[in-house]
Amino acid sequence: MYQLPAMGYEYDQLGKYISKDIMELHHSKHHQTYVDKLNAALENAPALKERPLESLLSDIDSLPEAVRTALRNNGGGHYNHSLFWKWMSPDGGGEPTGELATKIVDKYGSFQTFVDEFTTKSLGVFGSGWVWLQPDMEILTTPNQDTPIMIGKAAPLLGLDVWEHAYYLDYKNKRDDYINAWWNVVDWGFVAERFEHS
Repeated sequence: MYQLPAMGYEYDQLGKYISKDIMELHHSKHHQTYVDKLNAALENAPALKERPLESLLSDIDSLPEAVRTALRNNGGGHYNHSLFWKWMSPDGGGEPTGELATKIVDKYGSFQTFVDEFTTKSLGVFGSGWVWLQPDMEILTTPNQDTPIMIGKAAPLLGLDVWEHAYYLDYKNKRDDYINAWWNVVDWGFVAERFEHS
């Protein structure tokens, strides 16, 4: 049975950027619901319980039709959010260093150009979805709780949740303000770890 993971910091520790109310609602309600519904779906397909979640999501189109949508939405929601909490830190912000920084600059010309392009893609997501940085430095988007591994891509280095539940209590309809604030909590150390192992 899947369980709600700990975030590694308290709900109020992202301070003025993402409020305690948002974090508590997002983690304890939204993410918990994905976990509960994922477990319920697997009860209807017990043969799939032994497979790791990444294996299920990367093979989503071949899963039994009766549970495929539930696993896509709720398995994807659990996978994405489990990473999302780690991509943020009370000590986050700033810029990456080392080889990751070099690769970003090689691809985009500067870190700020990368930030601008990632932000533009984030603002361009219609409705609910995610924006990702991939190991090859591609920026891509997916709808709903889809994740890059569902479409044959590598596991992402970084992802931003642009569902309204991620920001509406703080920022209302101003997704741009949320995105600009989010850059101040990005944990580039965790992103770099994922890059090193990609």
